Amino acid sequence: MPLSRDQAWTQLCEWTRTDALRKHAAELAALAPDVIVSAAGTTTTAPLLEATRDLPIVFVILIDPVGAGFVASLARPGGNATGFLMFEYGLSGKWLELLRQIAPGVTRVAVLRDPTIAAGIGQFGAIQSAAPSLGLEATPFNVRDAGEIERDIAAFARSANGGLIVTTTPRTLVHRDLIIGLAARHRLPAVYSTRPFVANGGLIAYGPDILDQFRRSAAYVDRILKGEKPADLPVQAPTKYELIVNLRTARELGLALPPPLIARADEVIE
Repeated sequence: MPLSRDQAWTQLCEWTRTDALRKHAAELAALAPDVIVSAAGTTTTAPLLEATRDLPIVFVILIDPVGAGFVASLARPGGNATGFLMFEYGLSGKWLELLRQIAPGVTRVAVLRDPTIAAGIGQFGAIQSAAPSLGLEATPFNVRDAGEIERDIAAFARSANGGLIVTTTPRTLVHRDLIIGLAARHRLPAVYSTRPFVANGGLIAYGPDILDQFRRSAAYVDRILKGEKPADLPVQAPTKYELIVNLRTARELGLALPPPLIARADEVIE
């Protein structure tokens, strides 16, 4: 039976946790395929570019290819890799706006991020810059392991008026069930970046349509197979975003979500 898109996304991120990534990348490059599609952002693109600077690579759901050193610029990648951004850092500030909209009493925000990747640093930077204008105080918490996540969220929740933002990183998705459970236990309104969190009990998510990223990547693969070079194909930003709301979780948290927000949601889970 085919995997659902949420199951496939989780399985992909579980795979990126292994220590064999460099070995897999080297083995794949040794096969000399015409094009390689890197389907888990920075985590898989980095070892692939270590393995080859000749074979064309099309990356998908990657946040900061310039900051990671994968391309020279978005307009002119310049090397053997190009592809599709998961989102631009400005979206991170919109998560704050969304949290303010669904939970006006929140004044403190815990931001779960992975500090070991450029995207984790960049996402928090955008959130930190936007927080003062919304009257919010943003505090970063790392997601190195389950114990650290549990301790940090429990300590944060001891004070009132707290909310949670879970940034885009394979590590947050790997710890998805733990994070969702902690948000419920400590009654923290939480904004997530991808649909799988909300499908499994999280409150609300806003982010790009991941499937659309893969559909668009097929066009780049086709163009490369017809002779175009990754160096000349600009890195593209998302064109489709989705808002997912879990009304059951909102009721459990005692939140009355604004009707206009529910009306514009792409998916409402009752």
